Formats: sequence, C-alpha cells, structure tokens
Amino acid sequence: MEEAEQIRSELLVGRVFDAPRELVWKAWTEPDYVRRWWGPKGFTAPVMEIDLRVGGRYLYGMRSPEGQDFWSTGEYREIVPAERIVATDSFADADGNVVPASAYGMTGDWPTELLSTVTFEDADGGTKVTIREPGVPVDEGRDMAVVGWNESLDKLTEVLKELSRG
Repeated sequence: MEEAEQIRSELLVGRVFDAPRELVWKAWTEPDYVRRWWGPKGFTAPVMEIDLRVGGRYLYGMRSPEGQDFWSTGEYREIVPAERIVATDSFADADGNVVPASAYGMTGDWPTELLSTVTFEDADGGTKVTIREPGVPVDEGRDMAVVGWNESLDKLTEVLKELSRG
C-alpha cells in the first residue's frame, strides 16, 4: 500500500467591494493603505514594503494582539494595473529571508513558496477581488488562512469606505 499523499487544494477567497476598481487597486498596492487592513482582526501591520514592479519584492510584517510578529515575502511576477497581480508568497523572517511554515508553528507540508494570483473585476457597481493560491495543504493552517483573509478583507471594506468619503 502506498503512503497517502497530503491533499492540497486551491485557497480561494473572494469579496465584492462597494468601491471603484482604481480605488480598490490603490488600497491594495500602496503601503500606507495596506498597513491599515493587512492581517486578521486585532492584528497590526507595522512593516509594509512594496516594490510594485515585475521582479520587485514585498515584505509584510504583521503583529498579533499578543505581540508575535509574522512575516511574509515574495516577488512580483506579473502586474496588470487594476486587473491582476501574480506574485510568489512565502513565510519569511524580519529580513525577508524565506523560512519554512513550521517556523510559525504551522503543521502539514506547506510549500516553501506559493504562487498567488489576485484579480480585480468590475461587479455589481463595485469591484470583485479574488485571491487564488494553489498548492495549500488541506489542514487547520489552510482554514486559519481563509479566516485571516476574510478578516483582513473586512478591514479593507472599512478602509475603502473611508477613502470613498474622501
């Protein structure tokens, strides 16, 4: 009998925002705005470095309410303004060096690098954002990632309301 291979799936999260695509793009790509919504409820994002160009890198640092820091990094592979961002996505240390998911207590066989695609589309007078990351292990870490994304998108909704008001 063969050893069972860990099941992987596509992490898929989507949301329709009541804001024009250009405003959602701005809130998604400019560090001062991303800092305000990145991370689950109660988390802050004290470090937000974005070099938004093909070959450019990002380094995001978020802090839990208990003071634990979590870092992620990646390289932009494709950028179509107000339409699509394709980038690698990895757990990292504070210097942007890739570390295994286990460094943050994640169980399962998380890949060292994922390829994340975020799309922006007109929808119902607003903007639909879809986040896709194939290859995520189906485990509690994946479930936590989905919850974290949804809580982040809740925070983004509030930032977009403020931006829409001027």
